[in-house]
Amino acid sequence: MNDVKITKIKAIETAPNGVNLVLVKVDTNQPGLYGLGCATYTQRYAAVTTTVREFIAPLFEGKRVNGIEDIWQTAMGSGYWRNGPIYNNAISGLDQALWDIKGKMAGMPVYELLGGKCREAAAVYRHADGCCPEEVEENVRAFAEQGFRYVRCQQGVYGGAMGGGEQAFCKPEHAPGGAYYDPKQYMRTTLNLFERLRVDLGEEIELLHDVHERLAAGDAVRFAKEMEPFGLFYLEDVLPTEQIRWFSALREVCTTPIAMGELFVNPMEWKGLVADHAIDFIRCHISMIGGLTPAIKLAHFCDAFGVRTAWHGPNDITPVGVAAQLHLDLASPNFGVQEFFGFSALEEEIFRGAPQVRDGYLYANGKPGFGIELNEELALRYPCAYREPGWLLARLPDGTAVRP
Repeated sequence: MNDVKITKIKAIETAPNGVNLVLVKVDTNQPGLYGLGCATYTQRYAAVTTTVREFIAPLFEGKRVNGIEDIWQTAMGSGYWRNGPIYNNAISGLDQALWDIKGKMAGMPVYELLGGKCREAAAVYRHADGCCPEEVEENVRAFAEQGFRYVRCQQGVYGGAMGGGEQAFCKPEHAPGGAYYDPKQYMRTTLNLFERLRVDLGEEIELLHDVHERLAAGDAVRFAKEMEPFGLFYLEDVLPTEQIRWFSALREVCTTPIAMGELFVNPMEWKGLVADHAIDFIRCHISMIGGLTPAIKLAHFCDAFGVRTAWHGPNDITPVGVAAQLHLDLASPNFGVQEFFGFSALEEEIFRGAPQVRDGYLYANGKPGFGIELNEELALRYPCAYREPGWLLARLPDGTAVRP
């Protein structure tokens, strides 16, 4: 099969749930043989599709499909500057599609190419949100009844605008609009929430929480320490990416398991944290770091230091991206848990063969490659469009613009 070549690389935009998604489809000179890869950077989807169409496609169309590692290295070096979310996602789409093709050529699911299953399915966690403690608890119980044993709990929006929005704060005169939040309010409310959840729910359900990097470093360390009595499965993104040296101080005073990496795009962001045993779970978004190829290496690297995987799995990821995560989850001995947002009926119609969740576990379908077939015609009926950033326009109570 050394004569199998790439004939076309295509970026496909679709938004079946009103969330902008980007998919890369790689066609070959073998009839019916194609691959799919996730390249979703929902906030800058058009920049990714342009990169695929204008730079990735001309470079690799006509090349053999076999050399995934060589293609990935060539793609990463071809732009000279590297490790940014736009280019990494473009490379990811191509990379994942080539793994999909390789699995189909071998007649095996991708997890078999990675060494085979370490488990039959991947435990997932769901999101239990609410505007008040009663609503959060109700949603946790609903997930537990469905068989989920891991639940991430959040009250209100990230950071503390609990039901009042901008009106909840005394802003300075002429302060601009935006997604206002109060870190101190967030800390108080969240501590009260988890105290209630542990009393009412007991210890059987694994609880998780996402700080979303919205606290100043000193407050983050104190907050993680104060969350310690509630026995979290992990506390996610407690510190901003720019303040990763604070993780050593956090580790010295706190035993709460820490997950980090959602915003990572460069290996230098995670190498030290993992090697210094400063975190317990790595949470990178696989397409943001360049695809399955670097994620495989990262999983192995983390395994050597006792760090488990918990790949980022939000609603702005294609079912193909979920499948890529899942195949790596199944083959990784150091798998921890998988974030899973769920699929709509429309998504499952567009992406036939998407992973299925049953009793708290996510299952691959066992078909070659990632096992997903694309209804491209239906996908194109739901075009992407610019959407207001909304919660990303974050501001503190005094109007200061901050990163979300």
